[in-house]
Amino acid sequence: MNKDFLSLNDWSREDLDAIFALTQQLKQQQKQGEPHPVLAGKTLGMLFEKSSTRTRVSFEVGMFQLGGHALFLSSGTTQMGRGEPIQDTGRVMSRYVDGIMIRTFSQELVEDLARYSSIPVINGLTDMYHPCQLMADLFTVIEHKGSYENQVFCWIGDGNNMANSWINAAAVFGFELRIATPDGYTPDEGVKQRAKDAGAKILYTNDPFEAAKGTTVLNTDVWASMGQEEEQELRKRAFEGFQINREIVAAADAECIVLHCLPAHRDEEITDEVIEGPHSVIFDEAENRLHVQKAIMATLMK
Repeated sequence: MNKDFLSLNDWSREDLDAIFALTQQLKQQQKQGEPHPVLAGKTLGMLFEKSSTRTRVSFEVGMFQLGGHALFLSSGTTQMGRGEPIQDTGRVMSRYVDGIMIRTFSQELVEDLARYSSIPVINGLTDMYHPCQLMADLFTVIEHKGSYENQVFCWIGDGNNMANSWINAAAVFGFELRIATPDGYTPDEGVKQRAKDAGAKILYTNDPFEAAKGTTVLNTDVWASMGQEEEQELRKRAFEGFQINREIVAAADAECIVLHCLPAHRDEEITDEVIEGPHSVIFDEAENRLHVQKAIMATLMK
């Protein structure tokens, strides 16, 4: 089992399935009001170079429910923001806390932090990957569909960190995935090649309806991620037609579910009607960030 949680393709399917099983156990205990202080006396350092709602709240609340403590550290108020080398940050924090969660821009920085840290490092998001969100998404599929097996997953929109993470997941878990992106906004070529080498079953297309036809899980994200706000109008034009709406849902399986990692720009990448409609499990998905991340922390830090 890996020391760190940096991307899904660092882990085996068996070990990730064990995290899902622990997620179910911890969620049940929390819902029944049963204390589960498996990380009593432990501290998580949370490093943020990107703003956050769900990541900060879910990790902080999760550590509290596990009996531990979480420290919020923004780059603007730490020495990281003044240029301290990441290898120094990693080695010093390893002597203070029991685990680090980092939400930042560069995947390379996260990997360097893990290399120089003697404690577990969890990727809370980079421009390349968002593995904790992906695990929450799949756990939500397990809850609503019984399993991720025999599902056909569809991603419509930007070839961003979430699309890259879905590609990794298709390679690790073996499910069928279809990805529809506009020209010029495709996922990372290295990520695609590694998945191809692993035998992943993935269709890449520029036609959202081709991708959505008969699929059981529809998924999307904002067209302009953090740091791309100046491209908002350009991307609006490029992504015209790549919206999850009534027509796309109708093209999918009649019992399909709809995911979105949030925050959403309602009536851009997804319509308000779909978010609030009967196929949406978006707020179950958001809640499951808490439960999945508790299982990841318990697995790595216990």
